[in-house]
Amino acid sequence: MEANARRRILTGDRPTGRLHLGHWVGSLSARVRLQSEYDCFFIIADLHALTTRPEKDAIGEIPGHIREMVLDYLAAGIDPERSTIFVQSAVPETSELALILGMLVTLPRLERIPSIKDMAEAAHLEALPFGLVGYPVLQAADILLPRADLVPVGKDNVPHVEVARELARRFNYLYGDVFPEPDVLMADVPTLPGIYGQQKMSKSLDNAIFLSDPADVVRQRVMQMYTDPNRVRADIPGTVEGNPVFIYHDLFNPDVDEVEDLKARYRAGRVGDVEVKRKLAAALNAFLEPMRERRARFAAMPHLVDEILHEGNRRVRDVARVTMARVRDAMGLNYFREA
Repeated sequence: MEANARRRILTGDRPTGRLHLGHWVGSLSARVRLQSEYDCFFIIADLHALTTRPEKDAIGEIPGHIREMVLDYLAAGIDPERSTIFVQSAVPETSELALILGMLVTLPRLERIPSIKDMAEAAHLEALPFGLVGYPVLQAADILLPRADLVPVGKDNVPHVEVARELARRFNYLYGDVFPEPDVLMADVPTLPGIYGQQKMSKSLDNAIFLSDPADVVRQRVMQMYTDPNRVRADIPGTVEGNPVFIYHDLFNPDVDEVEDLKARYRAGRVGDVEVKRKLAAALNAFLEPMRERRARFAAMPHLVDEILHEGNRRVRDVARVTMARVRDAMGLNYFREA
């Protein structure tokens, strides 16, 4: 990149539907901040979705999921004028680069990545598909194709970025400098528990509050929330630490005095769960209402999502063509290639 250019970031999501509060806490809020500081590329990684769900009916759901995700991005504050939102499969150079990078890594190296087997178990797969084992290679292509400098991740995903770093080094050593070696932009990614407390928030576990949920649904979900199981009456002192309701209050209720008062009374057995939850629902709805309003406004523009993705895909393809020209030149793969 030019000396005066902003450093480039690549991050994104698999299109699995609407985004929830866990996505906001874990990544979306950081992306909204980062776009004012970096040249951000946000990938909607539909090809990655095929690694565990290649069935035709699952693929048929992807376009709708993509639209929902883009609307959530916009509602959360991601600005397509400042950031590039694009669809992975709309950039054919991704597959070409993944094929080349796959020649530079061994199977034992990929099998050492713990999340691969975890993903297989979560998808109830009896054997590892080739595409799932190669997931980190495709991810490396996502990162290296736009020549990203930084990849924001939590500590669990650092091994994936390390594969991209190794492949960048390996390629540059064999053929000449083409790729920057992407650095990890370490994110302190908190895990938001789902409303039932035992597991992190997830659409598949039906324990999520979505960014687009209407106010009455938010209230209903909050009233279902897990609290202190040992507290069977309001006059029994309760535990605040690790209590999902108070974790949410700390994250989403800006009224610190109210939160501290609720905590003190909860510990002393002087407030019931109903009051604590009602105040949490009010805080969450106040937090989500601006997003819901923006989402409704964007959803009323019938061609907006298509236009954003068309422009984002075009921007990435322009970058990708330059990258792959450099890759082929460095490798000497331009023989018999028509202009």
